[in-house]
Amino acid sequence: MTDFPYRNAELHAEGVPIARIAAAIGTPFYCYATAALRRRYQEFAAAFRDHDAIVCYAIKANSNLAVVRTLGQLGAGADVVSEGELRRALAAGIDAGKIVYSGVGKTAVEIAAALDAGILQFNVESTNELRLLSELARRRGTSAPVAIRINPNVDAATHEKITTGTNNTKFGIPWPDAREVYAEAARLPGLDVVGVAVHIGSQLTDLAPLEAAFQVLGEAVQQLRADGHDIRRLDLGGGLGIVYATEMPPAPADYAGMIGRVLGSLDCQLVLEPGRALVGNAGVLVTRVITVKTMADRRVIVVDGAMNDLLRPSLYDAWHGIVPVNQAPADAPHEPADVVGPVCESSDIFARARPLPPVNTDDLLAILSAGAYAAVMASSYNSRLLVPEAMVHASDYAVVRPRPSYEELLAADILPEWLSSSRPTSRGSPDETT
Repeated sequence: MTDFPYRNAELHAEGVPIARIAAAIGTPFYCYATAALRRRYQEFAAAFRDHDAIVCYAIKANSNLAVVRTLGQLGAGADVVSEGELRRALAAGIDAGKIVYSGVGKTAVEIAAALDAGILQFNVESTNELRLLSELARRRGTSAPVAIRINPNVDAATHEKITTGTNNTKFGIPWPDAREVYAEAARLPGLDVVGVAVHIGSQLTDLAPLEAAFQVLGEAVQQLRADGHDIRRLDLGGGLGIVYATEMPPAPADYAGMIGRVLGSLDCQLVLEPGRALVGNAGVLVTRVITVKTMADRRVIVVDGAMNDLLRPSLYDAWHGIVPVNQAPADAPHEPADVVGPVCESSDIFARARPLPPVNTDDLLAILSAGAYAAVMASSYNSRLLVPEAMVHASDYAVVRPRPSYEELLAADILPEWLSSSRPTSRGSPDETT
């Protein structure tokens, strides 16, 4: 993985040895490489330089403020799906005029916050949401820019849990049913119907499903214009995949070429929402070996990282590369091993029967391709502390989210008054008096 190369047999993030960060902040931790973030954004943006396009980074992939600001400083807008993500985008310095609000379940409070911020566009996913947005905008004496998310009923040919473009998902409004929603939007006050949105899934490694969806989108635009709607913006969502193992995802330039061929004649501004494609391979999770044991005929490597730190393998059966931080000799034997965490769940497994070199207690392992849908999905299950995040820039690094203390973990809970007394609870029945 070129973003985290070996130098003198030590894994590095740019000019910083991973082991140096581990010694300073402990394990497990996430590490992000600034150069990798910049390289991928610049490659993606360059592919669309000849298009009227806005690249809105999908914050759900990795919402760390340092990551969002790094991309924002390069020109990225933001695709958000909650008020929290909206606030993160604004706090990171993203211009509200480059923020798109997606998501199937926006509340009145969230919509109001986005209206007050003055965002670029709302991607509406239901008639009820459309009516609520209209009412809130009317009260403010403003006009909300709207794109309605249509569902093209196209299978993204990706994992079932990250497919969003078929009629059996919760997302969008089936086309052509959405024509009626557009007609209502045109009648409602406080709305400016500017475009059409579509998003069919994540980790796509083939352009064919995207092309099929965009063909439906193009036909929809022609019909909607014939219906009298001034469609001038197309939100194409995100979804381009990355390399976890042997995948061969399309290059941004090929993606842009396909879009130009299928949709270029419509003369619309494009909104693109890459997430994983920008950050996925720019991060690793570093974990330390607690012990190695033998179970029946297999080797089990127990590490201090766990499923609550990186949920993807448990949730999606996702494959992540795993490498030793100290490079093994070229002739070291690679034997199958299960890499597991300490959480009390059988699903707390990062890899099964993975060929790995000899590993000993206290060795460091790096779990690769952990920049997307990783730290953002972490929890404190088993009362484990959230994992810190570090960012490397050239020969320097900074902790961009610290590990909380146990005192902070416990302070998040508040005992009710009837439990706050230090007096021992009576051993008698609740009705017993003394």
